Amino acid sequence: MKLGSLKSALSKDGELCVVSRDLKTAVKATHIAPNLREALESWKDKEASLQKLYTDLNEGKAANAFPVKESDFHSALPRTWLFADGSAFIYHIKLVRMARKAALPETLETVPLMYQGECGQFLAPTEDIPQRDFAHGTDFEGEVGVVTDFVPMGVTPDEALKYIRLFVLINDVSLRGLIPEELAGGFGFFQSKPASALSPFAVTADELGEAYKGGRVHLPLNVTYNGQFFGKANAGAMHFHFGQLIAHAAKTRNLAAGTVIGSGTVSNDDHASGSSCLAEKRMIEQIENGAIKTPFMKAGDTIEMQMSDAQGQSIFGKISQKVKAV
Repeated sequence: MKLGSLKSALSKDGELCVVSRDLKTAVKATHIAPNLREALESWKDKEASLQKLYTDLNEGKAANAFPVKESDFHSALPRTWLFADGSAFIYHIKLVRMARKAALPETLETVPLMYQGECGQFLAPTEDIPQRDFAHGTDFEGEVGVVTDFVPMGVTPDEALKYIRLFVLINDVSLRGLIPEELAGGFGFFQSKPASALSPFAVTADELGEAYKGGRVHLPLNVTYNGQFFGKANAGAMHFHFGQLIAHAAKTRNLAAGTVIGSGTVSNDDHASGSSCLAEKRMIEQIENGAIKTPFMKAGDTIEMQMSDAQGQSIFGKISQKVKAV
């Protein structure tokens, strides 16, 4: 099924909606749960009712269905308890470490990298990206993410896959100019990782069909920057699968229902696939041409991300944002 959060003046969590497979119509599901966060917290009790409403909507039987306008929707999960962002694409790690002249971790291929990001306020998928100082080096990062049920501490990677409830896309906004100094202090990301955005719609695994296998989504992430092709890297190239990322996050704690786990920037070592962030493109320019040509984002720049199925149908809707000076 496909779920979304309609914007509401009454709640920062929005109103839970079921969205049709073709993303053309939706129906409120607030009689089942007021919002998606609370639906996830009682998923076993709510899933069947949501699935029934989804079936009725796709068959044209749902009362009070309305046309979808993506700008009316928050990020699929407007806020939650935890956003833990991994870095599961080895080639991306190599490029960005090269860009800031940092050594690769000795455990690069055995232990996932992960940081805890802002989760109390995701930007809406059509909301401007605010930037107060362009010396900060504003960048986008296109990712795939999962939303979990309650996950017990110490879960194994294979067991962890069973706790995935939904999939989303993520634009993990990064301030590249602040990252080196923050990391040099030895205490990790904070100021360099402001609010990110999720796709307008979250989907269950069955909506991905055969593209979801081995704990990975084997589909390209289509990225358009300022109206031009930027990347189509395949998300199936994750070195660590989502079960491994979840297990890493849950090594020393339980994960609350509604936890978002990000894949990290989708990246392929085939440069013809393009990139999913500016930092990677800049490093490739340095390697191939000896000089960086692409600047970081400035006011008015636009970024779009979406993922389509084998028939070309958008799965999650579109993240479509513009940078705004504030």
